[in-house]
Amino acid sequence: MELKSSWRMIVIFGLALAFFQPAKGQPVIFMQPLSPRIANYDIEVRLDTEKKIIYGKEQLTWFNKTGERISELQFHLYWNAFRNNQSTFMKEAALKKEVKPQAWGYMEIDSIALSTGENLTDALEFIHPDDENEHDRTVVRLPLPRPLLPNQSIQLFIHFTGKIPQLPIAVRTVAHKEYFFISQWFPKIGVFSNGRWNCHQYHRQSEFFADYGVYNVRITVPQKNIVGATGIEIDVKNNEDGTATHFYHAEDVHDFAWTTSPEFIDVNAKVQDVDIRLLLQPDHRHQAERHLDAARIAIDYFQNWYGDYPYPNLTIVDPRRNAITSGGMEYPTLITAGTFYGLPNGVRMIEMVIIHEFGHNFWYHLVANNEFEEPWLDEGINSYSENQIFADYYGPVGDMIDFMGIKINDQQIQRAQYIYAPDLDPIVKKSWEFYSGTSYGVNSYQKPALVLTTLQNYLGKETMRNIMRSYFERWRFNHPSTEDFIHVVNEISGQDLSWFFDQALFSSAVLDYSVDRVFTREIKKNEGYDFTLSISESDSASAEELSALSDYETLIATTNNDSVNSRSDSANTKTAKLYYSGVDIRRLGDFQFPVEIEIVFDDGEKIREHWDGRALWKKFRFTKPSKLISATVDPDYKIPIDVNFTNNSQSVKSHTKGIHKLAIRFLFWMQLLLDQPEILNAFTGFNLDL
Repeated sequence: MELKSSWRMIVIFGLALAFFQPAKGQPVIFMQPLSPRIANYDIEVRLDTEKKIIYGKEQLTWFNKTGERISELQFHLYWNAFRNNQSTFMKEAALKKEVKPQAWGYMEIDSIALSTGENLTDALEFIHPDDENEHDRTVVRLPLPRPLLPNQSIQLFIHFTGKIPQLPIAVRTVAHKEYFFISQWFPKIGVFSNGRWNCHQYHRQSEFFADYGVYNVRITVPQKNIVGATGIEIDVKNNEDGTATHFYHAEDVHDFAWTTSPEFIDVNAKVQDVDIRLLLQPDHRHQAERHLDAARIAIDYFQNWYGDYPYPNLTIVDPRRNAITSGGMEYPTLITAGTFYGLPNGVRMIEMVIIHEFGHNFWYHLVANNEFEEPWLDEGINSYSENQIFADYYGPVGDMIDFMGIKINDQQIQRAQYIYAPDLDPIVKKSWEFYSGTSYGVNSYQKPALVLTTLQNYLGKETMRNIMRSYFERWRFNHPSTEDFIHVVNEISGQDLSWFFDQALFSSAVLDYSVDRVFTREIKKNEGYDFTLSISESDSASAEELSALSDYETLIATTNNDSVNSRSDSANTKTAKLYYSGVDIRRLGDFQFPVEIEIVFDDGEKIREHWDGRALWKKFRFTKPSKLISATVDPDYKIPIDVNFTNNSQSVKSHTKGIHKLAIRFLFWMQLLLDQPEILNAFTGFNLDL
């Protein structure tokens, strides 16, 4: 917390000196480094709102903090994903809608030179590290005239032009009428690690990976426009041509995004030591407090659970209507939300998006894993955190939807998506190599969230909280891998959990335990020539049952004595009955996990049995003066990765009450939707004409 107070003092001092423009090549820096600061940018950008084009000048200072001699640099040119329908991104998207000519976008490096003035533009070469698509221009390499030695730095001056993509192809970044959301918008250097460049093409199912640094960005837009961006706004200067230049500064970040519109409503609040700025669309004016409340909840929980958010501010952008493709995204100190007019309070979509996207400032920004190659470390861990917050703050029932009698939890929604495609791929996989977009989503978001919740239930909430906090503190401002996460889990838990992670992360094994059979039978007294035992049911007794019942007389005597002693009127005492009961549990999936089984008898007794879950089946047998009623695997729902809850329990006698209740509720909602189709339209986007 003291760090942030110092931050503010330095910012105030910087504001007093804002009239001073640093000399070229002298970036503004306020704080002592929190990160390695490998990639540092000074950028000037001008937006042409009519042509939907940006014109930029970029000064990149890059440090070689490896032990390698580096002979080339590699850059992302993300907007070339929208250059034509032959880019890797567009091929993977397989867009069926008509694309008008003005919708296409691009990124051009007009010139690139060393600080010595040596022009390197002609040396640029497009490469395709992930596929053989010669039409993809999202990665470019720059051979260097001289190798860059360890601990040396290089300074490059780049002029670039970018055409902003528009709907229907625009994703994450978009120009739509007066609204602009600008992300992945400048030539961005890749990450050099393990002796090579990690600079992947822009894929449909992938996000990003970059090094930390300092950003000084001057954004020129029409004076009437409001601007929001990563970092702190240091100065606004009005120009003679009717434009204004907004100077933003950010330190120890690995990305920079910005937005502008003349229609934004600027709303401000504060929680703990974080200033919240909400840039809201006019038609969502009445939802301002919901946005701010969600931000307060997110900041409180993440700081209290995991660690300090070391930045003084957070900007929340409400995307323009019909430009929701820029919604639900995360950038350092700036996130985008997602809502629609008339969204009921009990449907917590606003809250979910804001809590989730703020979480990415921890599980993407402060802990910066490689989203191209291991997306679960970002999206999955963040979805787990989102789930925990919703259960704790809005739960226990209906934490995501609590509307007109419908109560649905966030975890239930995650499970519904997970069980639709539980075994198409393992979780750990490169984002563009999954079987489908559905598999990417399930294995990057929902399944990892359920895996971590299962792990939390196995280890205990406090142990899991210590694990997550230790992982955050140890790897913030760095690039951890899956193995790094597993190492922290094993260390803090004091266990070798390789058996769990090998199944959960590196295989597509499905977990499914079921109650396969339950029975209860009255034991008859000895009858016949050799006192052969008979069972009340028609089938004959098994050897297992005969062995269990060999001490019948002893059991009867014991039970009768207990019965007599427990009643004052012994004359009315009848001989107690005994019942032989059984429960058969099966493992239907390949995933092996320890399970609990709750067994209930008609005298109220409940027995908890524990099974390591390794074999294909397990049988439990009981001889008691009470009948078996039911058996349930995982009675406390501690294993949300179980793909089929419907086979987790079984009763000796069937019950129809629950089915009737569900049927009545289903009929009610179907009738309501048929009578009021606008309700379904609002939630699904369908246009029903009934």
